[in-house]
Amino acid sequence: MPSTIPQGLRNRADDAILTAFSSEHLAGALKLSQEMSWPYRLEDWAFAMTLGQGFAMVRGGEVIGTAAWFPDGEAFATIGMIIVSGKAQGHGFGARLMDALLAAAGTRTLLLNSTTQGRPLYERRSFRPVGIIHQHQGVPKGRHKAPPVDLVRPLQPSDFDAVARLDRQATGSERRTLLRLLVEAGEAQVLLRDGEVAGYVISRRFGRGHVVGPVVAQTPPEARLLIEAALARLEGCFVRIDTAATDELSPWLEEIGLSLVSDALTMVRGPLPPTGPARVFALSNQSFN
Repeated sequence: MPSTIPQGLRNRADDAILTAFSSEHLAGALKLSQEMSWPYRLEDWAFAMTLGQGFAMVRGGEVIGTAAWFPDGEAFATIGMIIVSGKAQGHGFGARLMDALLAAAGTRTLLLNSTTQGRPLYERRSFRPVGIIHQHQGVPKGRHKAPPVDLVRPLQPSDFDAVARLDRQATGSERRTLLRLLVEAGEAQVLLRDGEVAGYVISRRFGRGHVVGPVVAQTPPEARLLIEAALARLEGCFVRIDTAATDELSPWLEEIGLSLVSDALTMVRGPLPPTGPARVFALSNQSFN
């Protein structure tokens, strides 16, 4: 469902129009992300916008800015896809897009992953840093052997409720809709402990190849088992994994050929929900996590 334009943000005395994001803006949004050297395909934009709601800034029929938010229930949401064309920067369009997101999301706690350039915009709106995300990518070296099926096996429909419970432990929010769409779009596997589901991984087509994430487990060794299971099915493929800098996976990812290419600052506005013992070791996407 498209976001509604807040009353106070609808009309400004310039030639740029703030409007709810729709399918007609996808091609323009793709052009913007290409300008930023983001690896998104048109399919990746379309998938993201099935999960969330957004805004487009349009001038002269051209999309010059985008922003989106992804609600997880009534108390929490993530935001992202915030882009302003280089030729349109410096005119307050980023602030207008951001304020539209904040008005639409209401009182929810909001989480985002920021570039260095975007940080001042978010800090002025009461976002605070809470962590760093490392982006790793490349073609993994060598062959990766799948763990035994009594440790990691493909997700079965009967596993979904257990996966959703683990995800809620790890994130503190309800993401069943996101999980269902990710499972439908990709390949999901679960980690077993004493025969019970104790973690999961989803890999899917994205950008230049595949993204491995989310990865949810209790410990780094368990997370590595899940990633190995995903990589065993992606031999010779370009792979991207986004992991928290504190989760101690980065050195291992570099060893196996997934170079650290960039990082992002995780910021939050509002109280974070309690989490654990399960943890998120890799994201599905830096915008909707």
